[in-house]
Amino acid sequence: MLGHERSITQIKYNREGDLLFSVAKDTVANAWYSVNGERLGTYNGHTGAVWCVDCDWDTKNVLTGSADNSCRLWDCETGKQLALLNTNSAVRTCGFDFSGNIIMFSTDKQMGYQCFLNFFDLRDPQQIGDNQPYLTVPCSDHKITSAVWGPLGEFVIAGHENGEINQFSAKSGEILKKAKEHTKQINDIQTSVDLTMFISASKDNTAKLFDSTSLDHIKTFKTERPVNSAAISPIMDHVVMGGGQEAMEVTTTSTRIGKFEASVVVVTAFFTVLRFFHAAYEEEFGRVKGHFGPINCVAFHPDGKSYSSGGEDGYVRIHYFDPQYFDFELEA
Repeated sequence: MLGHERSITQIKYNREGDLLFSVAKDTVANAWYSVNGERLGTYNGHTGAVWCVDCDWDTKNVLTGSADNSCRLWDCETGKQLALLNTNSAVRTCGFDFSGNIIMFSTDKQMGYQCFLNFFDLRDPQQIGDNQPYLTVPCSDHKITSAVWGPLGEFVIAGHENGEINQFSAKSGEILKKAKEHTKQINDIQTSVDLTMFISASKDNTAKLFDSTSLDHIKTFKTERPVNSAAISPIMDHVVMGGGQEAMEVTTTSTRIGKFEASVVVVTAFFTVLRFFHAAYEEEFGRVKGHFGPINCVAFHPDGKSYSSGGEDGYVRIHYFDPQYFDFELEA
């Protein structure tokens, strides 16, 4: 599906799985029918790259965060903008709690401003009107690069640029627990369907499975390239991973010939295939090709029978599993 002019930054299914939302570096958020890939509509208003998107549990509202220093709330059905929350720096992550009443979003550490994690209660019009969150948590050391809500909306699980994972209380803002299993930036965090586990994708070439409440490290899935995104199957003991490096981060080697200098790009830094790992055995059992360039985001359909991926090439691809996939058993 081609509905963006620049690389995809995040994709997200609604709870039923009939809709798929995508955002990219081209200022537009799209809604698609997941069954056939038809574009339902767009949410227009941002003036910078859109980094994150989320949908509430009853698919009533959509939340987006952008490099234009704003977080915006939209009516899912009409595309009307319901609220505009201005910030001092780019909004990197955003999300609804399970009730759909509380939203959180984090801002980047840039232009002299530090990273903040903000919480708003949508039931209080004054908070929205005054642009005053009921809770603001400063993250002065290392900015948040990915964040999701934990079980029951009691805390937010945040991944940082130094590889650290923290639990932030949604009531007090205090750090409840910490984990430091990754050595480099965490690019993505996604929860299991019951929110009891989450998987983190990192630039250290691994994805790791954690317990949501205790932050105990459960499993590690290793590749030879940075992992940009990882998702947990809702019905199988499987995880899917996508990754690779952005073109600007790929190694170049220069050769000078007389007056001319040629740069050779080492394209092997990409992994353009989706990789499937068994969650229990930590072993890779499948690969799927399709995208040109790095894969920036992956997501399982809530019924587990299909999955989607978004790439640096600007395409969103919906993949359906063959019947044999559901009978597959990895030999231990």
